[in-house]
Amino acid sequence: MKPDSTTDAGVQAATGYAGDIAPALAWQWLQAGKAVLVDVRTDAEREWVGFVPGAVAVAWKQWPGMDLNAGFDEALKAAVPAGTKVVLLCRSGVRSVAAARRAAEMGLEAYNILEGFEGDADGQAQRGNRGGWRMRGLPWMQK
Repeated sequence: MKPDSTTDAGVQAATGYAGDIAPALAWQWLQAGKAVLVDVRTDAEREWVGFVPGAVAVAWKQWPGMDLNAGFDEALKAAVPAGTKVVLLCRSGVRSVAAARRAAEMGLEAYNILEGFEGDADGQAQRGNRGGWRMRGLPWMQK
């Protein structure tokens, strides 16, 4: 599906899904009730690294073997009401691209959240310092 002209400012073109958006725009859409946030990271990642309150957890791949989640389609359909955008979040914005493509194939207006939850690795191979939902100061929690 194509983004509507009233909300597509800040949407970057993408192939196979509605577009890529910055974490701040995803948060704006969530606050306005225009989108559902689906976190496609594994349960282990959300548990150990942190999560966005209110996000729906639907892993794209399952830990530990990182096999595709056979229940992804069904869980995504259940999580996203008809006519609502879905914004997809992973660790760094890679798995969420694949998940956004699959969501679009299912007929959803799907967006990838750029930078993911943790952002890119820095020079010391550590995440959390170069972009990402958490570094940008958006709401998150850790158990």
